[in-house]
Amino acid sequence: MAKHMTYIFSEDARAQAEFYVQALGGEIVSVQTHGELPHATEEYKDKVLHLSLVAAGVNILMSDAVFEPVQQGTAINLVLEFEQEPEAYAAFEKLSEGGRVRDPIKPAFWGSLFGQLEDKFGIRWMITTGS
Repeated sequence: MAKHMTYIFSEDARAQAEFYVQALGGEIVSVQTHGELPHATEEYKDKVLHLSLVAAGVNILMSDAVFEPVQQGTAINLVLEFEQEPEAYAAFEKLSEGGRVRDPIKPAFWGSLFGQLEDKFGIRWMITTGS
């Protein structure tokens, strides 16, 4: 069984998150910057790597789009978080059939599995496990 979340890539994740909180009520739960990464570059140190917010009772994940410009159709990713690693690996493999692996599923520095893919219909997915 998986949990679904929406992940938004933004030109300014903090401003966009603050707008959603003001418009819908809620709060920004956490913000991590690229500066917190090992080997962070000066260019991206203040950019949002990962932001979590709750707006209108809905969990939304966001980050600044630093490696690819935001374009219609690329700003939202569907996220599936699995409790068990075998489920995550299986979902990643099946969803990537006929599509494109953007980042192979593997252990991430924050302790969870993580991978990104674009399915054969052009939908972008992030597959992860609970930390």
